[in-house]
Amino acid sequence: MLKSEPVGITAYGCGEDEAALFRERAASFGVALSLTAAPLSEANADLAAGNRCVSIGHKTRVTGAALRALARAGVAYVSTRSIGYNHISVQYARSLGIEVGNTAYSPDSVADYTLMLMLMAVRHAKSTVLRAEVHDYRLHETRGRELRDLTVGVVGTGRIGAAVIDRLRGFGSRVLAHDNTPKTDAEYVPLDDLLRRSDIVTLHTPLNAGTHHLLDRERLSRMRRGAYVVNTGRGALVDTEALLSALENGRLGGAALDVLEGEEGVFYTDRRGTPVDGKPLPRLQQLPNVIISPHTAYYTDHALSDTVANSIANCVRFEERNQHG
Repeated sequence: MLKSEPVGITAYGCGEDEAALFRERAASFGVALSLTAAPLSEANADLAAGNRCVSIGHKTRVTGAALRALARAGVAYVSTRSIGYNHISVQYARSLGIEVGNTAYSPDSVADYTLMLMLMAVRHAKSTVLRAEVHDYRLHETRGRELRDLTVGVVGTGRIGAAVIDRLRGFGSRVLAHDNTPKTDAEYVPLDDLLRRSDIVTLHTPLNAGTHHLLDRERLSRMRRGAYVVNTGRGALVDTEALLSALENGRLGGAALDVLEGEEGVFYTDRRGTPVDGKPLPRLQQLPNVIISPHTAYYTDHALSDTVANSIANCVRFEERNQHG
């Protein structure tokens, strides 16, 4: 590739706000941009023809057929606008000659939201707000708890986990941490020790074969009676059926979940007139001590701007590395 040629990028799955940011950032990076609101699929992979780089969203799973179609179109690099890769097979893409890179964004978006969920859980916010909506203004039967009186176990202390720990210190909480590679000056303990001692367990570790159902039935049973689970990481970090059992039998005090197993095809859609059958979501939502939100912790102006800028930068760096290839 000649140095004078602009980098060409096809960006899939762009809403209006993302599209505007892509256009703005593309001008500053000097790249040639093609945008579509549709998520990547086998049918529209040819929109990338002529561009070696594409940017994709995380809301729709990328099929093997779509990756093969990208390879036929000459794509060599996919930048996913997410930290996680669980919507795309990196290994299969690599076998087709396609490199996949993730995108960093402000950890404060998820960290702020995580603290909000903790506070909502320990102050019974769901029940209180729902009662007020129907003009029942009585106090909750159980008093809330203050974070300074609680021990919070943070599983995974990368950028987001570390930002959560910083915020918890401001509240005066005692913090325990678990990570295969300690990254902060927190008190690191084995996972089972963290589960046994924590009033709240919050998950910020990547999802992979080793962390799938990290909180399974056995580990959930080791948690303190009345403890809370907060998950803003990935849904499959928790065995949902086991969590439901622990909540329904009263062993756990509650859960606040921004991510959920089986969320694909449900979260980010309007299902008001369509029952969500065959999934644990309705059972969870019926529980007064469970808060569900649709994978929205990351969704802030700052994080979106970071994601778009870094996705473009990933593509530019890829082409710069390979311009003499």
